Amino acid sequence: MAEIRKHEGQLNAAGKRFALIVSRYNEFFASRLLSGAEDCLLRHGAAPEDIEVFRVPGSFEIPLVAKKVAQSGDFQAVVCLGAVLRGQTPHFDFVASEVAKGIARVNMDTGVPTIFGVITADTVEQAVDRAGARAGNRGADAALAAIEMADLLEQLTEKT
Repeated sequence: MAEIRKHEGQLNAAGKRFALIVSRYNEFFASRLLSGAEDCLLRHGAAPEDIEVFRVPGSFEIPLVAKKVAQSGDFQAVVCLGAVLRGQTPHFDFVASEVAKGIARVNMDTGVPTIFGVITADTVEQAVDRAGARAGNRGADAALAAIEMADLLEQLTEKT
């Protein structure tokens, strides 16, 4: 009986370049997500010179910069970081939806892993938890996904 072949990325960031797109809006949360992502990449072997940070005004602007960065061919993965908190108007729904769709589109259109590390939270407490408190750090989680996907795509490219 034939053995099942399995493919998965390894958590080794060495020799790979990463772009971190970070919203300045809700800086309290975004800065913690960025710290988590940077720490994760470095702990998994990325060199500091292989990590570049791109700041944008708000989460809504993330997909455009992510697309330009992914199209540059300079990076094996793009990590998108920000925080969108629910307020008293439907603004949250529009921004959160468009950011998610935009990042997904960049991912599919460019073929460069473009990872959604944007916190969407109903309360400040939820955002605090996801930015490094009780629920871990979603920036670090996004960086881990970027490392794994970059490695898996590298394996697939080597096979073809």
